[in-house]
Amino acid sequence: MSLIEPFAGLRPAPGRAADIAAPPYDVMNAAEARRMVEGRPWSFLHISRPEVDLPEGIDPYSPTVYAKAQENLQTMLAEGVLIRDSAPCYYVYRLTMGTHQQTGLVASASVAAYDADRIKKHEFTRPVKEDDRVRQIEALNAQTGPVFLVYRATAAIDDVLAAISATAAEVDVTAADGVRHELWTISDAAQIAQLTAAFDALEALYVADGHHRSAAASRVAAARRAANPVEATAHQGFLAVIFPHDQMQILDYNRVIKDLHGMTVDGLMNHLSVAFAIEGSATPVKPARPTEFGMYLAGHWYRLTLDPARIPHDDPVARLDVSLLQDNVIAPLFGIHDPRRDDRIDFIGGIRGLEALVKRVDSGEMAVAFALHPTGMSDLMAVADAGEVMPPKSTWFEPKLADGLVSLVLD
Repeated sequence: MSLIEPFAGLRPAPGRAADIAAPPYDVMNAAEARRMVEGRPWSFLHISRPEVDLPEGIDPYSPTVYAKAQENLQTMLAEGVLIRDSAPCYYVYRLTMGTHQQTGLVASASVAAYDADRIKKHEFTRPVKEDDRVRQIEALNAQTGPVFLVYRATAAIDDVLAAISATAAEVDVTAADGVRHELWTISDAAQIAQLTAAFDALEALYVADGHHRSAAASRVAAARRAANPVEATAHQGFLAVIFPHDQMQILDYNRVIKDLHGMTVDGLMNHLSVAFAIEGSATPVKPARPTEFGMYLAGHWYRLTLDPARIPHDDPVARLDVSLLQDNVIAPLFGIHDPRRDDRIDFIGGIRGLEALVKRVDSGEMAVAFALHPTGMSDLMAVADAGEVMPPKSTWFEPKLADGLVSLVLD
């Protein structure tokens, strides 16, 4: 199988994209999802978060929820709100958020390449979330949440996508958060072959976001191969949107901690001074470079600059800012050794701004906040190339892909 293949996408009928497009299923809680579907009977959240149509408090992993997703999908198909293309295509997908713009390709990415680590991962997955996506795929017989992949930018791909997206878009929707989503169909056989060959020439693709979705797709494919080894169908690929690495926008992923672990404010400052140069700031500190951190403590902002001797430059994971903060501050000073499971720490995406850190501390809910410089795309790829795993909550990608604009049916 090629690294990517075209597929006959399941898409909104003409004029319906604005009614259907929805944020990714995992960026809101149940109450927020219920509010989002008010007055929107065709929102894709009725498929991706079907508990919105069931009694409040229902277990989101109940078989009833997956059955409701399948029922809602069938209703949208029967009403002609969703329709399927008649032949395999690629799709160009452009996201615009303020002055930032990124243009990628919607394709079926090879499960075989994923299993062979030619599509590289950088995060652990949680079994409960993987199981959820497996049940969703099986209930719908479709993959509806795209995996966000990245390729090393190359003119052989970038120039084709730029030329196609220079024409008028078939779908042009601006979401409630102000992000613009545009889509173009590539049905020309020569262009499809050109893009397939250009991607096949790449050494690797990288999972930026969607580790649970890609892992679930691999599990579904393996189960279906075992049940019918001779059948070669669309379940051998997974729904992906693939962007060039130099167009990515990674925001900071900041930390807040509930208590000072028995330390006084002065005691914490003394401990920090062993590893950091500390400078007070009259304004919020948004780190301008790696190894620089902002800290909000007791109503004041500080700039912390790590001693260069503490940076392990030859280790792609240990040299990340999220690792440096964890290894020099969060674990030794606060006793938080497993940030995945310790409820004394929380994480705030940079899209919420530094004011979100101030609010959590000033409210008394948290005792201290740390602002980080965003992880670089080159750092993510270096970790994946080394076969390593990034610490939890290392990257926050913006803008987010929409659900519902293109889905992959498993024939």
